[in-house]
Amino acid sequence: MEDLKLAVLIDADNISPKYVKVILDEAASFGVAACKRIYGDWSDVRLKSWKDALLNNSIIPVQQYGYTVGKNATDSAMIIDAMDLLYSGNLDGFCIVSSDSDFTRLAARLREAGKLVIGMGESKALGPFVKACDQFKYLDLILGQNHEENTTANPAAGDTFVDPAASDDTATNPEALGRLVRGMIDEMDDGTGWVRTSRVGDQLIKRYPDFDVRNFGSKSLNRFLATLSELEVEERILANGNPIQFVRVHPAKPLPPKAPARPAAKKRTRKAR
Repeated sequence: MEDLKLAVLIDADNISPKYVKVILDEAASFGVAACKRIYGDWSDVRLKSWKDALLNNSIIPVQQYGYTVGKNATDSAMIIDAMDLLYSGNLDGFCIVSSDSDFTRLAARLREAGKLVIGMGESKALGPFVKACDQFKYLDLILGQNHEENTTANPAAGDTFVDPAASDDTATNPEALGRLVRGMIDEMDDGTGWVRTSRVGDQLIKRYPDFDVRNFGSKSLNRFLATLSELEVEERILANGNPIQFVRVHPAKPLPPKAPARPAAKKRTRKAR
């Protein structure tokens, strides 16, 4: 099965750069981001914080000046581009990243054309836009959940500010990759706890094009995953004789049973003579 080709279109006037990793990770769970564009008036100092995020994630900025004070011309530019991309016939779906209900009709039109539409925005997004999408992802809730998990895994990180626009070194950090793979397994688990290693590998490449098992001294993905202490890899033989590998989060070892408490020794009392 081929990956879906997606266009990720971001409304910079409506979305913070702190969500960039969440946006691209969520898009990767559906397919390949064949087109990544972000729309705004880049002469506006308020959008300056997006610069590093765009460079580090190969997102193409589209300039749109405001024609009239108080009117947002960005929405129109984004809608026109979306329709151009639709008629190009090269895409299977769209990620519309905004909390603005003005994109409701666009989402509905793209779905009418048979395209998958994934909406992304903050929880303030209004119902009409949310309902017009096939699926809608609340970026602030996902980011909060990810932060909570990272803080639990590494308590020291709770007091450390991490710039979301900074370069992500996950692809070369075994500990970070371990946390990422655990999350992937949890998302793809069909109830057995086991996931095909090839599916994990596909997701790693989608999210981190620079990921290579040879960076960690391994010659195969299966061997690399087996080196992560929190994971367990198993090979199974199919009916046709071909082997297939699965991975799961290593089940927690049960605690040893507690030794029964010894009865308290009775104190001997001397009888008075």
